[in-house]
Amino acid sequence: MDGRTLRLAVPRSAHAVWEAAPDRDPLAILRAIFATLIPELVPARIDRMSRSPFTFYRGSAAVMGADLATLPRSGIETQISGDAHIANFGGYASPERRLVFDVNDFDETVRGPWAWEVKRLATSILLAGRERGLRERACTIAVRTAMETYRDRIAEYAARPAIDVWYAAIELSGAVRTALDDRARRTWLRAERDAKRKTAFALLPKITELVDGKRRFIEDPPLLERVEDPEYGRRVLAAYLSTLREDARLLLERFAVVDIARKVVGVGSVGTWCALMLLLDGDGNPLLLQLKEARASALEPFVGAQVSALPGERVVNGQRVMQAASDAFLGWADVDGRCVYVRQYRDMKAAPDVASLEDDELRDYGAHCAWALARAHARAGDPRLIAGYIGRSSAFVTAVTAFAAAYAEQTTRDHAQFVAAAAAKELG
Repeated sequence: MDGRTLRLAVPRSAHAVWEAAPDRDPLAILRAIFATLIPELVPARIDRMSRSPFTFYRGSAAVMGADLATLPRSGIETQISGDAHIANFGGYASPERRLVFDVNDFDETVRGPWAWEVKRLATSILLAGRERGLRERACTIAVRTAMETYRDRIAEYAARPAIDVWYAAIELSGAVRTALDDRARRTWLRAERDAKRKTAFALLPKITELVDGKRRFIEDPPLLERVEDPEYGRRVLAAYLSTLREDARLLLERFAVVDIARKVVGVGSVGTWCALMLLLDGDGNPLLLQLKEARASALEPFVGAQVSALPGERVVNGQRVMQAASDAFLGWADVDGRCVYVRQYRDMKAAPDVASLEDDELRDYGAHCAWALARAHARAGDPRLIAGYIGRSSAFVTAVTAFAAAYAEQTTRDHAQFVAAAAAKELG
């Protein structure tokens, strides 16, 4: 199969088209999701999604998945994160303690059409810029720059040996060097500096306290609530250890669970079961892990069941395939009827508030997100097919930029409908 020949069935210009299906009902999709969430957290999910079209977009990956499934597909698939909006990228520490920049959310990861998340990224850039109040022209330029970056980077990876693509990574120091202008360069330097301070060790004194000589989480209902079942953490730890590499497992066996607390995170994860787990080794040194409930991907109804039998395994495998460097403590557990994936919490995380970026900063950050997405797709699939399909011209860039504008308008209408339904108590 050659990427160029696939244009005969699905021209690149076809990616510009967005037309809502006659029976489209985004609220029905969201109601069905809300019905499966922790009931007392649903209001928090609705509140966060109501704040703007951009926050609504972040919490409605299932809606966009249903919409994308109605559009023509090129036939090229790779592992996709499933929710590649601009706020799901960022910097973090590799196992070697290098600061790298990459896709960092894999709750919805599946093997599916590569163009779906290119379109999701493009639309998110436009919505983030609009939330900041940037001029429409600046938002459009940011989208177009990102799509040009994706086109050019996937072509570069297509020309490189597979082993080089496998080892390729984007370091934060490299992002500083490739920044598009001085202000964007300062943004990256600030992110790099802040990341080195954003560690679990720095966070622990703020969210834990000593009670009768034992360290415990400080409750802040409903955002942080301790789990009173002391055996649950031990069962999770035992199951989780069996999914780790031998070296990480040997290290984690030196630790014991001392406390666990349910924690509300993000926008799209609000209402699912997420928690922090505090562990101490024999000398009292702490380790803070995050547990996130893993469910079937919102995209599975449109791409089919995945190879991984357990949702947590699907998330972990997708992350390991796509990221240049994954957390050494990344694993999963299936305990008490709930599947979770586990990772370190706040391990030198670096990401700006994307809805606060100025026009040149948004253009630069969006371009780096597109670079990271191209690298991830190239690592997980065949970049020659994607590069061959896109080509060197501006045809695909122009098409996706047009799609982003049209779908951003659809999202704005959906958001208004959502806010009205929330006010009328019609969301469950």
